[in-house]
Amino acid sequence: MKKFVLAIVAASVAVGPILAAAPAAAAPAQQTRTVVKHKPNGNVVVRQQTVKKATPQRYRKWQRGQRFDQRQAQNYRQIDYRQYNRQYRGNLNAPPRGYRYVQSGNDIVLVSIASGIIGAIFGNMIR
Repeated sequence: MKKFVLAIVAASVAVGPILAAAPAAAAPAQQTRTVVKHKPNGNVVVRQQTVKKATPQRYRKWQRGQRFDQRQAQNYRQIDYRQYNRQYRGNLNAPPRGYRYVQSGNDIVLVSIASGIIGAIFGNMIR
């Protein structure tokens, strides 16, 4: 039994460094760029900078009861229902007290002012 336990311990010690190095190799490579600055006194400064990849903007499909986050809304702006009715000949009623209309893409979303909870969604209302 002792030999069996010692064999397992020896195998784990031998395999340990190999497994520990695997996650580091799987990490994505960062891109670097060289920045050269010429000083007025004639000196040249060379630096390496890492370049961060821009994360793509992700927009959401809203549902009633969710919390509205304007950072995830495409073409976010507050909508005045009177101006909307004149411009698009729409039939948008006045929002209830404590709510407002906002635009997210082509949709009009009725959002609570205090909590940010979505009360209603009018899809493809803006052309």
